[in-house]
Formats: sequence, C-alpha cells, structure tokens
Amino acid sequence: MFARNLKALRLAKGLSQEELAHLADIDRTYVSSLERCVYNASIDVVERLASVLGVAASDLLLRPPTSPTETDLEDDK
Repeated sequence: MFARNLKALRLAKGLSQEELAHLADIDRTYVSSLERCVYNASIDVVERLASVLGVAASDLLLRPPTSPTETDLEDDK
C-alpha cells in the first residue's frame, strides 16, 4: 500500500521522483525503489515524504476504501 500511495500522491502533486527526493532530502533512486517495493521506508523517511506531500504519515499507509459490490447493495435492500 505504501508504494502505491506514495506514487499516487506524488503524481497528484505533479512532482517527479527527483523533485520529491530533493524536497524530502533523500536520493532519487531511493524514491524509485520505494515506489517499486524494493526497500521499506523508515519512520523518519515516511514522515519526511508525508510532509512534502502535505499529508499525514498514516495516509501513506492506508488502504483505499473498497467500493461496494452488487451483493453488498442487494443486502441493504
């Protein structure tokens, strides 16, 4: 989830990996590796990335809400 959220938030902010890395004071290749699930980020790095992206650190770790299925909708009737 972290990798997917990191990339989605970076793209939503219109930042390249290099720009994000510079602003978070980490190496660009490290950002690439995080987005590809090669490495796990430390709490410090998660906090720096979240700060640059303007979100809470926990937002980088959250699963997106699932959309209701047809079965769920029928059960509500």
